[in-house]
Amino acid sequence: MKILVINCGSSSIKYQLLDMRSDEDYTLLAKGILEKIALPDSKLTHKPTGKQPVVRMQPVPDHTLGMQLVLGILSDPEVGVISDFNEIDAVGHRIVQGADFFGHSVLVDEDVMEKIGICCDFAPLHNPAHILGIRAVEKVLPAVPQAVVFDTAFHQTMAPAAYMYALPYECYEKYRVRRYGAHGTSHMYVSQRGAQFAGLELGNSRIITCHIGNGSSVTAVRNGKCIDTSMGFTPLEGMIMGTRCGNIDASIVPYLMKKEGLTPDQMTDLMNKKSGFLGLSGRSSDMRDIVDIAEQEGDERCKLVMDKLVLDITKLVAGYMAEMGGADLIVFTAGVAENNPWLRKRVSGMFSWLGVKIDDEANVKRGEEVMISTPDSSIKVAVIPTDEELMIARDTMHLVQNS
Repeated sequence: MKILVINCGSSSIKYQLLDMRSDEDYTLLAKGILEKIALPDSKLTHKPTGKQPVVRMQPVPDHTLGMQLVLGILSDPEVGVISDFNEIDAVGHRIVQGADFFGHSVLVDEDVMEKIGICCDFAPLHNPAHILGIRAVEKVLPAVPQAVVFDTAFHQTMAPAAYMYALPYECYEKYRVRRYGAHGTSHMYVSQRGAQFAGLELGNSRIITCHIGNGSSVTAVRNGKCIDTSMGFTPLEGMIMGTRCGNIDASIVPYLMKKEGLTPDQMTDLMNKKSGFLGLSGRSSDMRDIVDIAEQEGDERCKLVMDKLVLDITKLVAGYMAEMGGADLIVFTAGVAENNPWLRKRVSGMFSWLGVKIDDEANVKRGEEVMISTPDSSIKVAVIPTDEELMIARDTMHLVQNS
């Protein structure tokens, strides 16, 4: 079954085409990204497996034309990997926010679309773009079934004590204010793959997954199910991130608004786009730049960013250990965690008093599956590169087969 996996942003379409024979037997045929939709310098980067990458530049006014371009290059006689659109059996979409409407992936119908629309209030930068992507596929491939896989679904197994805020209960009843989490598709994949890689029985395990990238979250997974996670009502809550502040005293919000004369939208922009690595360092939102500046210039604020990231992750991991009564495995994933051995070493070192030991030779590896703890470590520590697209393809395959 050939499945096209789509991840639509407000001005981009990321895609992968996979030939799924079973959960574990599959082939990645091609992947790519269309960037700068609605701008004159739109760019399509297409990477067919076994062939040279292709870059094409042309104006793309909307997502419908964008989907046509993606399908066109997938079936291109020279650089394509299929002969015709009709070879695509299903399309799976990543959806950032499904609130508490969805505890699992579903096939698209109008009721599903209406609920994704309601959730635009909770993910105004993401959900509207996802809707555009689904509608674009409907126009271009009207007979092909579509599935939606929610980043929030994995976290729906949290108990009320973990997802409720201590606000008046009416805020939850009227406006659905609660913790939803994010990166659920990634946390699900790396916890499942991590258990397999570490030789653990998923149904009898305590795993802490650390998805550390430009956006970051840590999740406690007991017996394969999420019991707590660091992101909240929106992806702003939790630890320091590329441009997001993470946890702060809520009273800071009205205080700064009064002092600076900020509107609610301006304050939201400050916390989401001008804070985090960027705001604290004053130099960059990219951890690669932060590390380079800290090492080459000795910049104290960049060192502060690195120290705070380590501390924020440590406090979350420690809290989840207490919540689960210990841990069998800690997993590092996503761009920052997969490619920064110093981060994994420092976080793991904070638990040396518990008997956590790191194999320095194994830990130097980047972007690949590796067990970085020593055989006598009290807790296993691994790096597992995330593969959200594969999870989306698997769910889509099962939904279509079962329908």
